[in-house]
Amino acid sequence: MKKLLLGLLLFTHLLSYAQDTFSIVAVDPVTGEVGSAGASCLDLFSFFFSSYQADFIGDVIPGKGAINTQAYHEDTNQDNARTRMLAGDNAAQIINWLVNNDVYSDPQKRQYGIAAITNGVVNVKGYTGTATDDYKNHIEGPTYVVQGNILLGKKVLDSMEARFKRQQGSLACKLMAAMQGAKMVGADTRCATNGTSSLFAFLKVAKPTDAYGSPSLLLKVKTHDDDGVEPIDLLQTQFNNSSASSACGGTLAVNSVDKVNYAVDIYPNPSSANVKIVHSSKVKELSYDIKDMAGNIVQKGKLKDNISVVDIRDLLSGVYFLILNDGKTSVTKKIIKE
Repeated sequence: MKKLLLGLLLFTHLLSYAQDTFSIVAVDPVTGEVGSAGASCLDLFSFFFSSYQADFIGDVIPGKGAINTQAYHEDTNQDNARTRMLAGDNAAQIINWLVNNDVYSDPQKRQYGIAAITNGVVNVKGYTGTATDDYKNHIEGPTYVVQGNILLGKKVLDSMEARFKRQQGSLACKLMAAMQGAKMVGADTRCATNGTSSLFAFLKVAKPTDAYGSPSLLLKVKTHDDDGVEPIDLLQTQFNNSSASSACGGTLAVNSVDKVNYAVDIYPNPSSANVKIVHSSKVKELSYDIKDMAGNIVQKGKLKDNISVVDIRDLLSGVYFLILNDGKTSVTKKIIKE
């Protein structure tokens, strides 16, 4: 009995952690495409969440719309939302139904974003429950909804919206730009100590002729906790390598990135004086920045060898992030100053 109780308590704790953060849903009224993109600081390699794919919060229904189900995510609520969309409900009607028929009668813990094409008319609606974690909000636009919780602040959603609106080209291009708008350390505040915005990211777009579950474009990446690898950069690489990147109407409003192909180790870590940085990059000289938890650059320099010593004695005690750049890719690693 005690083991069962402990198991239930652990599961309840994990559910409280399994929140999902920044995302966007959108439709293209000209092409009829529907799309979803998002990211979160949830380790999908962990035992309890390994069954989830990196795109699990987003549901795209070809010719109908896109639904993102997040905060305290429940699969049944997501299934119910899709059922209502297929039945012909518009975005607002779906939200109202979900609030009144939450699977656990706890709608204030949920967050939804819905962009739909109902009887040929584009309509959108967002919902943010009062019991979701701060910072939380959603922004509704003519063809899109941006939403998030456990955020660094309002600037995450504002940046996503601005990038989406500014980007030219197809719906996929605009969604990728929106994701780049959230690429800031601690966008999901749980990932601040990882030096990244999140741990997984996804983007998918369905054409009206696609079969459900087989969107024309599906990109998804997941990283391990403490890897210090930015998933939105990896998502951008996948996007650049896909045919979707050719429809961006000019230069995508982000920097292209390549796959990180070198390892980095730091020791001793923690340290009170010097750290030795060992990397396997073939680039002769790497530049580096050291940033504090607020994202401020507190030290910078260059590494001229694969094994270099960096003096951190002038830094105050705390957690910092070392960002190495070889001109094409960047790697972030955590440094603890004693």
